[in-house]
Amino acid sequence: MTALEMWGDLGSFMAALMFARAMFKQYFPFQLRMHVEAYALKAVGHVYPYVQIKFPEFAGERLEQCEAYTQKLFTKKPSSNWSYPKASQWSHVAFKHPSTFDTLAMKPSKKREIMNDLLKFWRGKEYYDRISKVWKRGYLLYGPPGTGKSTMIAVMANFLNHDMYDLELTTVKDNMELRKLLIDTSEKSIIVIEDIDCSLNLTGQRKTKKQEKEDDEEKADPVEKMAKGGEESKESKVMLSGLLNFIDELWSKLDSALISRGRMDKHIEMLYCCFESFKVLVRNYLGIKSHPLFARVRRLLQEMKMTLADVAENLMSKSDDEDKEACLEGLIEVLEKAKEDAKNKSEEEKATAVEAEAIAARAWLRKKGNLHRVKESKKTVEEVVLKK
Repeated sequence: MTALEMWGDLGSFMAALMFARAMFKQYFPFQLRMHVEAYALKAVGHVYPYVQIKFPEFAGERLEQCEAYTQKLFTKKPSSNWSYPKASQWSHVAFKHPSTFDTLAMKPSKKREIMNDLLKFWRGKEYYDRISKVWKRGYLLYGPPGTGKSTMIAVMANFLNHDMYDLELTTVKDNMELRKLLIDTSEKSIIVIEDIDCSLNLTGQRKTKKQEKEDDEEKADPVEKMAKGGEESKESKVMLSGLLNFIDELWSKLDSALISRGRMDKHIEMLYCCFESFKVLVRNYLGIKSHPLFARVRRLLQEMKMTLADVAENLMSKSDDEDKEACLEGLIEVLEKAKEDAKNKSEEEKATAVEAEAIAARAWLRKKGNLHRVKESKKTVEEVVLKK
């Protein structure tokens, strides 16, 4: 038998097999077909070297999406709920945040820079293995409140399709609990620690005498401590050394050790709203790309500092009667009022500074005059003594 004949017979056999399978699915009773397919899978499992697990994307009466296909937002459970050694220290809900880089209010060049950095990290696992470094990357987001730091975190999670762990350090008792929490996190996830510069006293300062006295009293009288109901200490004992040992991706303006070379891979400063950010916001909220009032907004944003949150709030329509132009005019009115308030405040501060200088000058002249009178009185006493 030639090779051509062999391929012809194989093609005929495959076609017959596909035809038989189609007839089986179409005409064989569903209840019996389920049993036949189940036994067939078991038979194949004896020779197939892999385990195949299937998760339906939508399940349940309401056809909710299966957790295997969704991103998750994890938060720390109270320590009292860690009843079993293998129990998870995290509870989770589905993470559904609509923000993407397309809707992120930021300069396009800055967005491209961040996206390229994330993609390079995501594709660089072999590179990290080759240079013997842990495949992780630390990002520091800093800036005034309302400039979009939390939104940027959500955008990163959506871009990489990662789960997110929200770690509130004030709820962590000590370094041992921190270790358990971080070990229990999964791969391909983002660990978020917000407001680290004001969450804890991370510098490892010594206890005050009052704190030492309270600790000594608790050690001396454990019965009294148990009578309090076993409440967890409200004060976190997580130290800077523990943070840097367990998750070397933190930064704080309170301690230079957190901003030393290698602690953070990339710093991202979240700035006040600029005109490029405004155009993204007005496209998201009002669905317009250009308007004659944009020129006034550009000029005011160059003169005034306003956060993205404040600009977005003024772009939101407050009623059905408020149209797009009314929203823009409302934003311009707020910016002009803020500009006027800033001008008045500057003038008041200048007047206060001038008044303070005048008071200081009068005090200096008064002091100089008193010294002059003292010198004159001493001279008069000396003359009287000489005459005697």
